[in-house]
Amino acid sequence: MIQKIGFCLLAGLCLAVSVYAQDQPNDAGNEGGVNKAIHFPSRLFSKLQHKTAELSQQLTQQTEAYLQQMQRAEQRMTSKLASKDSVAAKQLFGNTQARYAALERRMRADTGTREVALNGTYKPYLDSLQGGLAFLQKNPQVLGGGQGVTGMAPTGQLQAVQGAAVQLQAFQGKLQDADEAKAFVQQRRQLIGQYISMHPNVQGLLGKAYSGMGHQAYYYSQRLRQYQEMWSNPDALEQKALAKLNQLPDFQNFMKVNSQLGGLLKLPGSYGTAQAVSGLQTKEQVAKMVQGQVSASGSGGTTALQGNLQSAESQLDTYKAKLSQLGAGNGDAEMPDFKPNDQKTKTFLGRLQYGINFQTTHTNYYFPTVAAFGLSLGYQLGHGNIAGIGASYEMGCGNGIRDVHFSSQGVGLRSFVDIKIKGSFFASSGFEYNYITPFTSFEQLKQLEYWTKSGLIGVTKTVSMKSRFFKNTSVSLLWDFLSYQQVPKTQPVLFRIGYTL
Repeated sequence: MIQKIGFCLLAGLCLAVSVYAQDQPNDAGNEGGVNKAIHFPSRLFSKLQHKTAELSQQLTQQTEAYLQQMQRAEQRMTSKLASKDSVAAKQLFGNTQARYAALERRMRADTGTREVALNGTYKPYLDSLQGGLAFLQKNPQVLGGGQGVTGMAPTGQLQAVQGAAVQLQAFQGKLQDADEAKAFVQQRRQLIGQYISMHPNVQGLLGKAYSGMGHQAYYYSQRLRQYQEMWSNPDALEQKALAKLNQLPDFQNFMKVNSQLGGLLKLPGSYGTAQAVSGLQTKEQVAKMVQGQVSASGSGGTTALQGNLQSAESQLDTYKAKLSQLGAGNGDAEMPDFKPNDQKTKTFLGRLQYGINFQTTHTNYYFPTVAAFGLSLGYQLGHGNIAGIGASYEMGCGNGIRDVHFSSQGVGLRSFVDIKIKGSFFASSGFEYNYITPFTSFEQLKQLEYWTKSGLIGVTKTVSMKSRFFKNTSVSLLWDFLSYQQVPKTQPVLFRIGYTL
């Protein structure tokens, strides 16, 4: 079966190469100098420089913190193992502290002067962006004049291009340093794990610290993937700039030679010209060769070949999807042996969740019908759990259809915790302070004796929404077990509908 797949892929590749060679346009006439200037948005390059510098700083801080955590973990294991076997502790942990320190120093000082090899998943946007900045530095006349007039590049804009290029180069260098740090820690974990497996008697000494190293290694790997994936989604300004550059034949020729992909494929200087395709087999020649190979199968040979190609393509898609789930196509995917916290790698602001909700209260002896509107700010704890605070405003709507008028009937301060039960169901609880007396000025809210307490427990069901503004809809059924102590007595069962922004 493997041989069939290999032959089918080889035949398909030959056909693709021959068609490309036969149909490739001749760009030899475009080898002249740059003949057109481009007007770029003034804030493009300074924004790119600031963005890249900020990401470099964040990556440096997180990598240093990660290496320090791993270093402390090994120090703890060294102390514990030395109390039992000092020789083994020296052999296993002898020179690692110097290596950790060296990685930290390189991460802080690296400016990206080393050559960055194409590693992991190819990122066409990052490659194009780096090539575009290098092209503009070598051809500053593209920036000059504006409005399609070739001239000298504005000094400020050229400096911004150079600054963005330097920051991008430094960021790529730090990504390479981070990969090296990750690989070093993986190697250390493998050695320590092998030692523990060969000496079960030290499991109690080293097991907890070794497990903690695995947890931190997984979360750092996820953070590193996030930084790498950021360069797969350019913003509108960057897309527009690259689209303008791609209109220049000189830039296209520059990328064929100087891009990461061009360097990997070793493209010749005459790439895309008639001389480059001279001597390659034509589509008809390859088709005859393939037909001769399958003729032994009879009249159904071509049909069988097509079927095998489709089967091979389907299998490759399946394998690619599995690899993507394991690690976005990277060969060094971390396989956690624990249940990861899906919020651990997010920033503080990234874990915040904003929401709105409302509820209605039936007319009673004391107050008219009331509609309560609330705002909430939650912090995602992980595994679907969230805790937060909020505030509410209660608006009176009148005494029925014959007497509709609006009034301020109360305000409230809220706290809540939602714990995921299963699927989209959550156990909800909360504690609230409510001012349930009609008021006409904020000075009245200072009368603390009119504030009452509410203790809530219940169940919440969430439903995902395909909306630009709202992510989820939540429906909560809550019981206020402190309502029976309030005077006047308030509604014990509350029904709330909320929306997550």
